[in-house]
Amino acid sequence: MSTVLDRVEEMAEFLKEQADAADDLGRVPDETAKRLRATGIGRMLQPKDFDGLESSPLEFFEALLAIGSLHGSTGWVAGVVGVHPFELAVGTRRMQEEVWGHDPDTWVASPYAPLGRARPVEGGFVFSGRWPFSSGTDLCDWVVLGGMVTDQDGVVAGPNPLRHFILPRSDYEIIDDSWNVVGLRGTGSKDVLIRDAFVPDHRVIDPLDLETGAAADQAGRGDVPLYRMPFHTMFSGTIACATIALTEGALAAFVAHSRSRVSRAGHRVSQDPHQLASLGAAGADIQASRVQFLSDMGRLWDLAQRGEDMPLALRAQIRRNQVRAVRRSVDAVDRLVAHAGGHAMRLDNPIQRFWRDAHTGLAHASNVADPVYAAYGLNLYGRELPPGTRL
Repeated sequence: MSTVLDRVEEMAEFLKEQADAADDLGRVPDETAKRLRATGIGRMLQPKDFDGLESSPLEFFEALLAIGSLHGSTGWVAGVVGVHPFELAVGTRRMQEEVWGHDPDTWVASPYAPLGRARPVEGGFVFSGRWPFSSGTDLCDWVVLGGMVTDQDGVVAGPNPLRHFILPRSDYEIIDDSWNVVGLRGTGSKDVLIRDAFVPDHRVIDPLDLETGAAADQAGRGDVPLYRMPFHTMFSGTIACATIALTEGALAAFVAHSRSRVSRAGHRVSQDPHQLASLGAAGADIQASRVQFLSDMGRLWDLAQRGEDMPLALRAQIRRNQVRAVRRSVDAVDRLVAHAGGHAMRLDNPIQRFWRDAHTGLAHASNVADPVYAAYGLNLYGRELPPGTRL
């Protein structure tokens, strides 16, 4: 039986060919989304009892690397919508029935930034807010959003006010003109707006329960290795993976571009010692990022399969490695672009798109390195971590 990765590889040429159309449209085109759904990428982390595949995290991330190295925006969207079933799987059964009961291929958007405000009412919350960067949102029928619980006067209340709220498409508005950017143009990461929507209790998740594993136990999935994986490592890993994929695409585009390129002086650049040195170093750094990322996720997966705890020190180390791998690989792309010549910046050359996309991906909050390095160091020295640290 064909695997998700096999299906992705079968659509490789199509993904390359539709890249311009995605940029022009400002989102993943409908035909691309249709073919992407058919690969099964969106069901890899979905429970089997809702027609999901319950694939291993390594299979999921390898599929993302393949997609993103062909077209960065499609890979980014595949990762974001593909990781959301991992969280929904540990929510309430009633919520899962509402999302997947009629269509197991239903896609869910985000973001998790706690920009919403939720006032408690009988049976749930009245929820409002506006969130930027909802990747792939035009293609999704549901959204999961971060927000803070308030008192009746709208003041954030309690020692643990953060929640994730899950809402259907009928409850929020997509702001069409809100995604005008330099890179990852095809992700369609538009703003979403909610005005006083009612969210029932069964569609609310406490992120602390995700961190401790309590959510998986409450959902009756604590014995499933996939849902024992750390939530924050999986989500940040999806962003890191999608960014590393972009750098692999940039490397392949550079090799294709320079293979027959002749310099203004009439020299074949594929024989130029400076370019060859840059290519060798960049190739090694990008491959090292891929290997380190997959190896780290494999370490966690081994623990999950054995039913063992995943210590904070290990999670801090892996987050450190994730942000460093992303920085290393994007720096490698910069070195390649410095040797690619002016034609690399032509809009018909895929190098410039991968370069723009990689830097845009680098700006995602999950890829910002300094807070992660600080958390790793503090934990190493036995110090208290800052409030809100997600490992």
